[in-house]
Amino acid sequence: MLSFTRTRTQQRSNRSMSLGGAQNFSENAFDAVMHFAAVAYVGESTLDPLKYYHNITSNTLVVLEAMAAHGVKTLIYSSTCATYGEPEKMPITEETPQRTAILLVLDSSSIYFNVIGSDPEGRLGEAPRPELREHGRISGACFDAARGIIPGLKVRGTDYKTSDGTCIRDYIDVTDLVDAHVKALEKAKPKHVGIYNVGTGRGRSVKEFVEACKKATGVPIKVDFLPRRPGDYAEVYSDPTKIKNELNWTAKRH
Repeated sequence: MLSFTRTRTQQRSNRSMSLGGAQNFSENAFDAVMHFAAVAYVGESTLDPLKYYHNITSNTLVVLEAMAAHGVKTLIYSSTCATYGEPEKMPITEETPQRTAILLVLDSSSIYFNVIGSDPEGRLGEAPRPELREHGRISGACFDAARGIIPGLKVRGTDYKTSDGTCIRDYIDVTDLVDAHVKALEKAKPKHVGIYNVGTGRGRSVKEFVEACKKATGVPIKVDFLPRRPGDYAEVYSDPTKIKNELNWTAKRH
């Protein structure tokens, strides 16, 4: 979880810090909280659902209680598009029914789609723990395979009702995602709830992504096509019209 802070001497700071508990609220004055503290591996979530339930619900309540106790009234809650399940029609808008409840006691909720990429200056990147690589995102797996960290790429599911049989997702660069959250913070208003889909508005298949990775790296990545993975949906992509109109945000890297 990240937040933008103000020091006790009221000097503005553009730094962000990690929140570990209520003690941080006692030692600092916060203007707002950006909540990213969740876990988001589809495969792992089907194997250990209670871990996900606990982290996303009870852990979040601890943060909300600390915010309330210290008068912090602005929360940007960053959620996964998995809350929509598999809608009957595409693209997904903010009016699409959600299968899982998200917080509605906040200033803004950003529901983002499939995040890819890393810091363009190479300072940060995706590096899941070894035991989570099996459940990792296609972006990290592609480049791990290209670098020889793993022997090849496993694509799960080739019989979906899509153009090439593999899942279709709305891949959004992490830098664009950060920009969207900053926009949400800048536009946050007291007692106003805003829900925004953060995506490119275009779906691409897993096979397309793999071919793009091969082209970008110049490596003939070995690909094994396997049965479907539990919890995956055939096609999910966004309609980003609302965030463009209200927050003046559009994905630039796609």
